[in-house]
Amino acid sequence: SLFFYIKCCKPYMKMKKLITIFLFAFLSNANAQGLKIAVGMFDFSDDGMRSSMLEMNYDFGQKEKYGILKPTTGAFITQDSASYAFIGGKVDFKLGPFILSPSFGPGYYDQGNGKDLGHALEFKSQIDLGFNFGRSSNLSFGYSHLSNASLGDKNPGANSYSFSLSHIF
Repeated sequence: SLFFYIKCCKPYMKMKKLITIFLFAFLSNANAQGLKIAVGMFDFSDDGMRSSMLEMNYDFGQKEKYGILKPTTGAFITQDSASYAFIGGKVDFKLGPFILSPSFGPGYYDQGNGKDLGHALEFKSQIDLGFNFGRSSNLSFGYSHLSNASLGDKNPGANSYSFSLSHIF
């Protein structure tokens, strides 16, 4: 029945919305640079609130168009139905077969059944260290921090780590 479908599938509706937004962004830019899919642990430093997460990022444009900064967008959802969607920038530093990629961006955070971060506007800073294999693939480990920069009444922040696979177009 419809009631069973809504009750059973409600937690996945948020992910469906995030994927729809992400795919729209993915299909709307012909100058794509890369796609990254990551799995990890959201808020690993808070024993009571840690949760597994799935993240997708998409890099736009060619490096020559924007200088050293690459526009990027992405979203993640946690096991506790918390979600975050952002847009920002990143820089890639190539070190032989390795790549170091710091990034930063503002975004919208929805608590779901997860951690209350104190505000809907959160800022994500991240650093990835990856290993290039082949001509267009990269395996990486990333560490990120989400913070509202004290815009809300509280600012507990969230530290996360992830393992990702990237493909460069």
